[in-house]
Amino acid sequence: MIDRIAYTAMTGAKHTMGQLGNTAHNMANVHTPGFREMVTAFRAVPLEGEQADSRAFVVDSTPTAMFNPGPIETTDNPFDFAIQGGGFFAVRRADGSEAYTRNGRFFRDETGILKIGRDIAVVGDSGNVIVPTGAELEMNRDGTVWVRENGEQTLNQIGQIKLVNPNIRDLVRAEDGLFELPKDQPPAQPDPSVRVVQGSYETSNVSVAASMVQMINQQRMFELNMKIITTAEQNARQSNMLMTASNF
Repeated sequence: MIDRIAYTAMTGAKHTMGQLGNTAHNMANVHTPGFREMVTAFRAVPLEGEQADSRAFVVDSTPTAMFNPGPIETTDNPFDFAIQGGGFFAVRRADGSEAYTRNGRFFRDETGILKIGRDIAVVGDSGNVIVPTGAELEMNRDGTVWVRENGEQTLNQIGQIKLVNPNIRDLVRAEDGLFELPKDQPPAQPDPSVRVVQGSYETSNVSVAASMVQMINQQRMFELNMKIITTAEQNARQSNMLMTASNF
């Protein structure tokens, strides 16, 4: 009897801890530029086997992310960019794979390459976007990159960053936090309708207040599952005592 009562509660308690971990991860990234809130959910997985019809695993999963826009922070930094509306910046990892992000806090490395991370370069229309040393950077709303060198009055176009807008249902969050398309799909194509604004960047879309409430509910769920297990154990002990007494 204890097995049937406690089985779901046991797996529920375990995976509630996993949900707590995801919520803590969201809160830890509340100030990460362009971070998309992780969404977790419970799902039941029936246990197969003889006389196991009443048993089921309870597991947590992260089926998707919240893609609602985060607040826009104005910095007036010429290397900060925010996407207005839908869309993503295309970036390339060190292994050559393409990924997508809303993080618009770019910087110029020692070789002039425009990046968002040490080994993550912004994808341009002809490869890397290289900004000359000391040049002033300007970007059109369509992602066209211009520079002004040595105090000149004229602007010279050096490329155009790749802006994409794939179906968010196809995007998968990778271990490095960037989004990517499944391996069997080609890279997303540039979308001319995506618009950016210079001198601002998008912050995380995680709500601290909502995450705190979620964490409290998950903690209560864990305690409830543990209480069910304890109650099941007590019921089994009482049943054993009654059965033992009836034999005398």
